[in-house]
Amino acid sequence: MVLGITGGFGCGKSTVARLLGERGFRCLDSDVLVREKVLPSAAVHAALRARYGETVFSQDGSVNRSALGERAFSDDTERAWLEDLTHPMVFALWRSAIRDAAPGAGPGNGGVRWALEVPLLFEKGLENWFDYIVCVACSPEQQFARLEQRGWNRALAGQRISKQLPLARKMELSDFVLWNEGSPEFLKAQVDRLVNSVAA
Repeated sequence: MVLGITGGFGCGKSTVARLLGERGFRCLDSDVLVREKVLPSAAVHAALRARYGETVFSQDGSVNRSALGERAFSDDTERAWLEDLTHPMVFALWRSAIRDAAPGAGPGNGGVRWALEVPLLFEKGLENWFDYIVCVACSPEQQFARLEQRGWNRALAGQRISKQLPLARKMELSDFVLWNEGSPEFLKAQVDRLVNSVAA
């Protein structure tokens, strides 16, 4: 079984994935894969240098994610180019992880329960990858408050949010919606109901 965890920027996808991990799911975070596996790769470094020179690299030779994000999110053409570069690598990492956990089995087989965090699940047409899609949602006020606590200013946070499918539409398209506004116990109870539902 493979769950796709999506939702709004700052709504709590990682928290839900962590709770699912505590309940026996194996978790993959697409953003972490990009940060730890994709961006450090030689192929990505070469492509970024060919397009931007040294402007998106730090002095130590690593990718400066802030500078790269500024480029990508201020220009839709650059964002599309970056996604076309990195997303196939992320998808390959998914397939490899799932295959290695259950030799010879694809998504939905092998008895291993997976939870994959995929912010752009609907935007990239990945619905068929998953047995169930779970949307993590909260009010816009709560969303901005959480992002500001992480150090995002409201304008930059709004810019990132505007590049995603509206949260209301993600909720409509998902199999399950978890409302992450309230106590931790409230969210845990929803996750328990989710686990019981998909196991039935």
